[in-house]
Amino acid sequence: MTPLFHTRKVTSLDRPAEEVALNIADEVPVKLVFNGIFPYGVMMLTPDHLTDFVFGYCLTERIIERPEQIKSVVVSDGEDGPMLDVSVSGDCLSELLRRRPRAQTGHSGCGICGGDDVPSVDMTGQSPFPLTTTITSAAIRRALHDLDRWQELNAATHMVHGAAWASREGEILLIREDIGRHNALDKLIGARMCGGSLSEDGICLLTSRYSYEMALKTVRAGMMTVVAVSAPTERAFRLAERMNQTLIAIARHDRQFVFCGGARLTGR
Repeated sequence: MTPLFHTRKVTSLDRPAEEVALNIADEVPVKLVFNGIFPYGVMMLTPDHLTDFVFGYCLTERIIERPEQIKSVVVSDGEDGPMLDVSVSGDCLSELLRRRPRAQTGHSGCGICGGDDVPSVDMTGQSPFPLTTTITSAAIRRALHDLDRWQELNAATHMVHGAAWASREGEILLIREDIGRHNALDKLIGARMCGGSLSEDGICLLTSRYSYEMALKTVRAGMMTVVAVSAPTERAFRLAERMNQTLIAIARHDRQFVFCGGARLTGR
């Protein structure tokens, strides 16, 4: 098993004679291949929960629409990192082969980078979320309060992003961490898909900024309420607003800002 972090000896700038042991997270190139014939790209990932990543990535990249369209995921050792051979259904593979090749090598970023087209805010292909369910402000504060203790890899390394899922009552149920914020979110989405809970309502918590690519992923995964530790971009905000998504950002333990979707919140 590839270690998630390594311990290195470093020195302080003002105390060069004293060595300190610090943990640093690892990142490895992970090669994606579909049905053994179609290389799709290389992503830089934290090397755990790779099957979760495959399911989430394939959904948010619209390679699949349903989890059963992935027939198998085979993880094998490559020269410098794992190779993921993903077997998808014939219709999914046919659509994938019609796409232009993606220049998607060697980054831990998003699914848009390296592509030819950026989806318009008004062309997501999905209807706005209904405003029939509610989330209490107390539930959001509860989830934020508990987020730190769920970030075990970040506690060891102080350098990875987290994406967590909490119930409507604010109880954190699941978290995934990765050096890439997009990867962490894809892993979370994939884990929820594999667990059969993707349709359940709750709260998505992100330890990063809320960029447009992140917004697209949460929208495609049906996440109606998102809480981000950092701010959204303007384009991400417009997408969230267009989709009736409740977006709470610059969220700290003592203060949170509602950017849109306040109609879903109660007890404010």
